[in-house]
Amino acid sequence: MRQSEKTRVLEAMRRAVVEQTYILTPHALLEMREDRLDAVDVESAILTGRIERVFEDDPRGPRYEVVGTACDRDTDVGVVARFVGALLIITVYEKKP
Repeated sequence: MRQSEKTRVLEAMRRAVVEQTYILTPHALLEMREDRLDAVDVESAILTGRIERVFEDDPRGPRYEVVGTACDRDTDVGVVARFVGALLIITVYEKKP
C-alpha cells in the first residue's frame, strides 16, 4: 500500500474518532479491560498514531494496525480496525517493545 493511501485511510480513521462513528467489538472491549485501557486511550492512539501494518489477506477487506500513544502520553497502544461503513475497532492492546 502506498504512503498516500495510508495517509487517506488514517485521516478517515481520525475523522471517525472525532465524529464518534466507530464501533468497539466485544473482543476489543475485553482486550482493553485486560490491558487497563479505555475508549479515550483508543481515540488518543488513533489521533496520535501511524499505520504500521496493513493486513490485506481477509476477503472482508483490509485491516489496519495503528500504533499511537494512550492519553497518558507514555503507553504505546495498538489498534486494529477496518471500515464496514463505520470504523470497526477489532482489537486493542498495549504495544510493548
